[in-house]
Formats: sequence, C-alpha cells, structure tokens
Amino acid sequence: MPNAGNLHRQVVREFTLMDSPVVIVGASLGGLRTAESLRRFGYFGPIQIFGDEPHLPYNRPPLSKEVLATGISHEAVAFPLKDSIADVSWKLGTRIVSVNTDDKTVKDDRGEDHSYSSLVIATGLSPKKLDMIPANTSGIHVLRNLSDAISLRSELNAVAKVVIVGSGFIGCEVAATAKKLGCEVTVIGSSELPLLRPLGTEFARELRNRLEGEGIRFLMNNGIEDIFSETELGSSRIKTLRLKNDDVIDCDVLIMAVGSSPITEWLKDSPIDISDGVLTNGAMQVLDNSGEVVPDVYAVGDVARFPNPLFDAVPRRVEHWNIPTETAKRVSKVIAAKENQDSNYSEILDEAFAPIPSFWSDQFDMHLLGFGNLGLADEIKLLEGKLDEEFIFGYFRTGKLVGVSGIGMRGAMQGYREKL
Repeated sequence: MPNAGNLHRQVVREFTLMDSPVVIVGASLGGLRTAESLRRFGYFGPIQIFGDEPHLPYNRPPLSKEVLATGISHEAVAFPLKDSIADVSWKLGTRIVSVNTDDKTVKDDRGEDHSYSSLVIATGLSPKKLDMIPANTSGIHVLRNLSDAISLRSELNAVAKVVIVGSGFIGCEVAATAKKLGCEVTVIGSSELPLLRPLGTEFARELRNRLEGEGIRFLMNNGIEDIFSETELGSSRIKTLRLKNDDVIDCDVLIMAVGSSPITEWLKDSPIDISDGVLTNGAMQVLDNSGEVVPDVYAVGDVARFPNPLFDAVPRRVEHWNIPTETAKRVSKVIAAKENQDSNYSEILDEAFAPIPSFWSDQFDMHLLGFGNLGLADEIKLLEGKLDEEFIFGYFRTGKLVGVSGIGMRGAMQGYREKL
C-alpha cells in the first residue's frame, strides 16, 4: 500500500499532466498562505506562484520595527516553508503584466503566457510617493519591502536628521525605531494628531504625548511644499524641506509613509472591477464591472475588497495583518472544492465569511492591539484602564460594538474580541 507522501506525489503528477495549475500572482504572505491552505483542503494539483521580488515570502511588519533596528536580511524575516508545498513552482523576479480572463492566461514581463485553472490575485499594496520628489536625489525612502528596509537602515545613524511624512502606523513605528537608533526625528502629519482617524482623539492625543516624551517632534496640520537638495561631486542629496506653512527644516533622510495603493495596474484591460482594489463577493470570487463573477478568478489580502457580514454588506479593503491569512483560507476551500468537484461546492460558496480584522503596533515600550473595524465608529468610549497607564477603548456604531483598541491589557482585549 502506498504511503501518503507517495500518493500525494502520484496525484500531483497526474494533475500536472492533465490540468493547468492554480496560479497565484503575489509571493508574499497571502500567496504563501493560499498555497498552504490549498494543500490542507485537499487540492494536490500543480501550483505556480509569481512574485516580482527575488525573495521567497517574508514577514513585512518587522521591517518598520525590530528588524529595522538591527541587522536586516532575508533570513531574519523569511517565513518557514512547509513540506506540504515543497512541490510548488516559484517564479520569483517575474512580474505579471496582464491577464486574459477569456483564455485563462496571465502574461509576464518577458512576454510569456501562463495558463491557469484558477487565478488568485495576491499582489497587495505599493507605497504612495510625494509628487515633488526630485529625480536622482539620495536620502529619500519608502518602506514596503526588504530592499527598502536595507536601503533605509544604511542611513539611520546617530547624527541623521530624519523626517517622516505621514503619521499613520508605519510612520509612527519608523519614528520610534529611528529615535532608538539615536536619530533626530520629526514627523509631519496632515491631521491634528497622529493616527487620529483609526484611534480617535483621546487615544491619538495620548499616543502623541508618549511619543513626544521619547523625543519625537510632531509638526501636524502640515505637509511638504518643496524639497531642496545639495550637489557634491556630481551626486545630489536631500538637504532641506519647505513646509506648507513656509517653515524650512533640515533633513538628511526623508521617509515617505503617506499610505498605499492596491497593485491592480496589470488588471486594467480586464473586465475586473478595480475601482478600489479588486472587488469580490463573500467567497472571494472576483467580480466584473457589472457585478458578475469572473470565472475562476479570486483575490486575497489587502488588495481584495470584500463584504464582511460582521459589520454590514459594504465591500471594503482591510489592510490588517490577519486578513491575508483569513482570505487565503476562504479562497483555498472554495478552489479545492471546485477542482475536486466536491458535491458540497455550492454550500461552500454560500458559507458566511466574517473575519475579525486584527492589528498590532509596537512603539518604544507601547504595545498597541486592536480588533474590528475602528473606522466605522460614530462613538468612542474608554472601556477600561487609565490613559496614562494601560487602557482599552471601545468603538461603537449606532450603539453596536464594531472594534476595540488599546495599549496593554491583552487578556482583557481578547475578551472584548469575543464580543465582536
């Protein structure tokens, strides 16, 4: 009798001879978890994963935190690869530039077409950049991938005047890391307080107070009007910034943390709705511009815009760390049922999908944790604790709890998560 491993290999060989692979475009967390979940749900056919970076999947959140503060390498952040996906075909350093949903093919940047039985869009986000960035000027960075982190880390030293434009999670995390490395750090934000939109006024004000207590300077309700550089020996480097209020400040390193955009350019000639990321239904099946399902195309992670009945029927993109994993599980169960001609396929499509968004952020000795969709709240209340110690805020919409967030009190936070 063949063992399970031999049977797996036999099934894979038979699938390879007969069928096109499941193609996953995006070799980050969402793509990795999709491949793993496909195997767990019983799909043993061929899988191809395309990624435009040269690296196997790695963990991105530490890039703005502990990894940026220490040595940076792929080994430091790489995800372990399970034996169940040892036969997956990785096409790294390869960018997919278009899709033909009629022929069920994707085209790469070398002009080669690749057929698929099912296509999973897992391309994620790309960082936004300021419009006035001068060409060929060093000292200007974004922080989205490993190469960005390596380039930025080489410039963070005790004499650097670091300016971060953007006061969201990445901006505040990088500010804390740079300050711990001895840099002089200034954060420029367009709102009144850092992280005001997700956290609310009281929480955001306390966060600013704590960060200022660590030596970070905030210039809020402001922005960058112009960037000036200095040329030496034929190379140009950033020198000063003129702000919207006409102040001029010194800057050795500028970090742009002004948000991200879904990577959907390669889908623009397809019928897929990419008005804000990739629109899907609750089974993560991609929809076209008329709201109809595009056959055998799915999306996962923060590029996907999907409804969550936990809150309402409005499709939204969610840029929290657990969403790639949750959506990957959902997609993989659907694809495996379809590919294996499962008799329960229609029931699986109709299953409710209501993941609880989760996020965390470490800044100095502050450990922020949150669950739910804080941005939906029309009322925010302090539920437990004290603002100058540990605390939890509740976020309510029309009296219903839609999210919780706080500093510390992790045990109590988990209790509120259950109430969601």
